[in-house]
Amino acid sequence: MGSNMSTLPERRSVFPSPMSPKAHNMISTFKEKKVEQQTTVSPKDSRVIAFRSSARWRSYFESSKQTNKLIALDFTATWCGPCRYMDPTINEFADKYTDVDFVKIDVDELMDVAREFGVQVMPTYLLMKNGREVDKVVGAKKEDLRCKIERHRVSHNK
Repeated sequence: MGSNMSTLPERRSVFPSPMSPKAHNMISTFKEKKVEQQTTVSPKDSRVIAFRSSARWRSYFESSKQTNKLIALDFTATWCGPCRYMDPTINEFADKYTDVDFVKIDVDELMDVAREFGVQVMPTYLLMKNGREVDKVVGAKKEDLRCKIERHRVSHNK
């Protein structure tokens, strides 16, 4: 999020000084839309769990090791276009596959978690069971992710 905000002053420099009211309105509109994009990650009623604290993530992750439930980790970033492209798909999958936990990790907020899992490209999706990685999708590959989720779901393994 910080990297997006640091580019805004550079955008202002393209306007002559002093800034005209029209230019000022254009910048204000741009800022509002940019903030909207950054904060509108998923709908209120989404089943996707977003962690903003490493401690809370670790607590959740430790408790997940005791269950055979599939966890789909979505390593994302607010500035990542392919990540935003996949957001509706992740929300759709979360609604469809209610036996799977969908977890969103912003790599800028939880760098230590991303590092721990060796994430270098966004989006990266790790499928975990009992605390272990069972599969992985790197990139905005909807069909690959869907197939791998279906392959590893608890209800399909019974």
